[in-house]
Amino acid sequence: MKKTFQIATLLTAMALSAPLLAKTFVYVSEADDGTIARYVLDEQSGALQLLGRTQAGGKVMPLALSADHQHLYAAIRSKPLQLLSWHIDRATGDLNQRTAVPATASYPYISTDKQGRFLLGASYDGDVVHVYRLAKDGKVIAPPVGSYKTGHAAHSVIVDDAGKTAYVGNLGTDRVLQLKLSEEGELSALGNGYVKTADENGPRHSVLSPDQRFLYNVGEMGGIITQFLREPSGELVKVSETPNAVATEYKLQHGRERPAGYSDTTPRIWSADIHLTPNGHFLYVTERTSSTVSGYRVDQHSGKLTLIGSWPVEKQPRSIAITPDGKWLIASGEKSAVTGSYAIDAQSGSLKLVSEAPAGKDANWVMVLSD
Repeated sequence: MKKTFQIATLLTAMALSAPLLAKTFVYVSEADDGTIARYVLDEQSGALQLLGRTQAGGKVMPLALSADHQHLYAAIRSKPLQLLSWHIDRATGDLNQRTAVPATASYPYISTDKQGRFLLGASYDGDVVHVYRLAKDGKVIAPPVGSYKTGHAAHSVIVDDAGKTAYVGNLGTDRVLQLKLSEEGELSALGNGYVKTADENGPRHSVLSPDQRFLYNVGEMGGIITQFLREPSGELVKVSETPNAVATEYKLQHGRERPAGYSDTTPRIWSADIHLTPNGHFLYVTERTSSTVSGYRVDQHSGKLTLIGSWPVEKQPRSIAITPDGKWLIASGEKSAVTGSYAIDAQSGSLKLVSEAPAGKDANWVMVLSD
């Protein structure tokens, strides 16, 4: 009886201490340095601490996590084009067992499905989306098993929670593509294959609401957030458009496509990333010319957005990420020497800078991993 009591006491103590052992790690790709910075985030204070850097061996940009959070993936956009994968040490955040496979195109955006079957890449230069199968050990298998010609300048690709529908932000055609994803990784048009955004908005990144009812897309050049309703089939219906929040204040002109060698001193809209808090209550977008993040309250019935405010962040913020508990927003800046951690007010959604940690050159993609 005494032994049973001791075992029960030990198990209780272990259960109570488990949350204390949980850690949140942040990974930021540093393109010009060819490295991935590894941080640990204090879940109580939001403080960021740089743990070290992992060599990627090229212009490393987009990152993605495996469905089981055991592997980190990255795309190298300098030659030779590659897709990299690492095993994540969940105790330390270290990246180990690096593997590399040839990439069929240069991808500014990669993502995975929640079923752990595929890694998808959208190619701005190649006007294509590719689907790679993932091995049971998490490694990427090349060449791709699926391919879909998108039209000019595909900039993002995400998959719904069911793993049956993919959505592509097609910057050069003012379309969000809607595609069926088969069990074999093949892509095909869903319905007529696309929905339109405003002309010259340049649809870039998209995010799905936690309940999968809505898709929100931010335009790089117009800065408009387009809200779509998802039909049961996965097809999209445009619901509303929310104008850019900072263009008037910062006197920003309409944006333009920015191919290699782009040069223009006119301040223009240059939106980049979009994310929702895990509970779906708040949405945030970045604008790089003004170096701001704008936040919106999301109506839980209609999905309508109401502007909360805009806040200065790291210079030229290409990427943000939100922790799974919805308490912290992490922002990187392509021209910033630091990565910032911001507290999200649970009631208002407003942001407050709480911590900064050193960042490398051209810090551009943020990925958060938490138990």
